[in-house]
Amino acid sequence: MKDEDDDERDELEVYPTDNLIVVAKTQDEISQLEIYVYDQSQENLFVHHDLMLPNFPLCLEWLDFPPATSSSAINSNTSGFGNYIAVGTLDPEIEIWSLDVLEAMYPTSILGRPDVTKAHVPVPSGTGKKKKKKSKHRQTETAYHVDAVLGLSWNKTQRNLLASASADRTVKLWDLTRDPASQGDGSGAIRSFDLHKDKVQAVQWNEKEPTVLLSGSYDRTVRTFDSRAPTTGVGAVVGSDVEALKWDPWDPYGFYVRIYCSHFSSFSYAFPQVSLENGIVLNFDVRTLPSDLENPSQPKFTLAAHDGAASAIDVNPHLKGCIVTGGTDKLVKVWNINDEDKNKRNISLVTSRDLGVVSVKLHSF
Repeated sequence: MKDEDDDERDELEVYPTDNLIVVAKTQDEISQLEIYVYDQSQENLFVHHDLMLPNFPLCLEWLDFPPATSSSAINSNTSGFGNYIAVGTLDPEIEIWSLDVLEAMYPTSILGRPDVTKAHVPVPSGTGKKKKKKSKHRQTETAYHVDAVLGLSWNKTQRNLLASASADRTVKLWDLTRDPASQGDGSGAIRSFDLHKDKVQAVQWNEKEPTVLLSGSYDRTVRTFDSRAPTTGVGAVVGSDVEALKWDPWDPYGFYVRIYCSHFSSFSYAFPQVSLENGIVLNFDVRTLPSDLENPSQPKFTLAAHDGAASAIDVNPHLKGCIVTGGTDKLVKVWNINDEDKNKRNISLVTSRDLGVVSVKLHSF
């Protein structure tokens, strides 16, 4: 019996050499997080445990900072560590789950609207007599999102800070040391930025400049700004909906933007020799971006990465010039970008793999 208990304990224990992969999954209207463990020595990938989700998940972000709860806010150990995953949901909430608890029934913390009656359902405008109806945005709130949470980014330097992007057109900044259930000035988001005119699809902190945020929106623009002075930021007109974005870990001033361009053929002059029916990756230098967004901004280079929308991009922090893209064409592609020659940039496809899924999203911990 003791040997069986030891074997079961060994199976449940996560070792420092294990690699964890977190997957958000919805099937038959049931959503859950699946926590995979990859044992490199045995080349074995398996589901270690799973967590049932009460809401439909839209984005994930790993963090090691223990968030405050109603019972822990006063004595929160701000120097502590742990394995947590933040989940942006279709309901305008952010659930933070502990990955160290095997059978958690509830999230450790929930950041979001205190009033459940303020749902994210669009409100139709007009009297209803016209044939065409337009949906107007709900009135935004500074303390919480009123529409789906589409993007999350944890600040690895200021570990108590979490940024979120939402379909309510705002980017919000959360302090994880605050009790999310408290009422008054001590609850809710500590900052709210309304720099975009449409859904904000993605947001990311700059690890080299930990106060700087990068955001991308369906208003066809990207913005980068210091969270302490957002009105002095700069941006770029990219001509289409932003699907994903990523700071370049090899260049503190550079970032990649993933857009979908099939609807905007009139913007073809900004992307020479690239068909707008393809998914396009753009690379920008923030030092060349304007503070006003009246005209399209010229990228450093463009890459026709996928047929149709490309839903994700990631940059290898260990191998310079290596980027990975994934798209709705079911492909994951690895690219080599060689810019050793200042007068010429060589971009080549290293490999492409069909994963046989509807779409691909990438996330690096």
